[in-house]
Amino acid sequence: MKHTLLACALAALPIAAAATLNVYPKGRTNMPHNDDFTVKVRTIGGQWHDLFEYKVQVDMDRVQDASMVQFDMDEPVEVMVKKNNGDFSRVEVRPRQRGISATRTGDVVTFRLDKPEYLSVEFDGDRLHNLHLFANPVETETYTEGSKTVMYFGPGVHKPEDLPNNQIRIPSNTTVYLAPGAVVRAKLLVDHAENVKILGRGILDHPIRGIEVTDSRNVTIDGVTVVNPDHYTVFGGGAQHVTVRNLKSFSTRGWSDGIDMMCCSHVDIENVFMRNSDDCIALYNHRWLWYGGSSDISVSRAVLWADIAHPINIGGHGDPDNEQGEVIESLKFKDIDILEHDEDDPPYRGCMSIVIGDNNIARNITFEDVRVENIQEGALFHIDIIFNPKYNKTPGKSISDITFRNISYTGYGESPSILMGYDETRLVENVTFDNVTINGQRLTSLEGFDTNKFVKNIRFK
Repeated sequence: MKHTLLACALAALPIAAAATLNVYPKGRTNMPHNDDFTVKVRTIGGQWHDLFEYKVQVDMDRVQDASMVQFDMDEPVEVMVKKNNGDFSRVEVRPRQRGISATRTGDVVTFRLDKPEYLSVEFDGDRLHNLHLFANPVETETYTEGSKTVMYFGPGVHKPEDLPNNQIRIPSNTTVYLAPGAVVRAKLLVDHAENVKILGRGILDHPIRGIEVTDSRNVTIDGVTVVNPDHYTVFGGGAQHVTVRNLKSFSTRGWSDGIDMMCCSHVDIENVFMRNSDDCIALYNHRWLWYGGSSDISVSRAVLWADIAHPINIGGHGDPDNEQGEVIESLKFKDIDILEHDEDDPPYRGCMSIVIGDNNIARNITFEDVRVENIQEGALFHIDIIFNPKYNKTPGKSISDITFRNISYTGYGESPSILMGYDETRLVENVTFDNVTINGQRLTSLEGFDTNKFVKNIRFK
């Protein structure tokens, strides 16, 4: 690695109490600009600050240029958005559950934020050229230089051309800090390491993968943005005790999933925004080099936007040679906003998908407080034991003890949800739908589902 990537030592700096609104980057961004919008922010009644409108790309079907802005806040702010190109009739700020309404004056709209939020601002329903607004929480740990334990990336472009595979390996007991304005064009690799933190407000720009965590433990990822990787944003294989927090992601390629975890345990994913052209979050058992099942994974306060495939996908890969079957269990999804789901290939549909093959056993999985705003093509639920010869050598074994609680969907024209076992020995059992509403109507039966006789003990509350 170039010597400039590792500077001399300085300890973490505390955040001053008065730092209530942080606008960045300062100076050149070294990233493409999108002129669709002019965006400013201020504390209530304060001076307006210009934001840099990044160009990000979305939607693999036909890649489009959208916009992104970021800042940090810990007190109420006002946001001003001017639409530069063309008139408009209406504007919507999503997720709708946040209840944020905009006031219009000419070609400018303003709205108030009382706390950090990850939002989509959409004019006349245009969701391909929208503004992604990330009001981050204020950083609690920052650095200005590096040391033996701190790998510091300051403002500017960092591309380690002297390393193979365009990757930067992170050793144990290291904090990686991407300062606001830092642009790193490389994959960050945490392999056979422990006690690693990857922090900051910098950007990983078009890496092969964003962050890879394999056979490692005690890893925290907090605050970074990953823009259009070739493959996954965050990949976990055989990792334990991993925290992913305040992550933002865009992708437009096949297999450019958001967060994929294979044979991982004790993973906490919190307050993330994922807009991906494949699964936003996928949790699997055996694949490639990793074996042994998955457990104790939670996802909370997430905004998910699947331009292609699933917002949430569980259980597709496992070990077909394990006759007992690998187990994926103790998964919790809570306080999730699914903005979009678009998939025209039936095997890969489902906003909430538990589709297992390869002798997998899926059990003890809860979805709670999930709000689905729109399904372009796809289905709300897909719970299925399958044999997919493209990816599986055998069918899955069983799905049991699944709870859907406080789930709402508003929309029309979606495909039927699926609830299917495979045969008399490979059943779906003990599934509870508790306060699941579709356009305000509570779900009370499997009417409208595609189902079969290999399903037992389905409850509605």
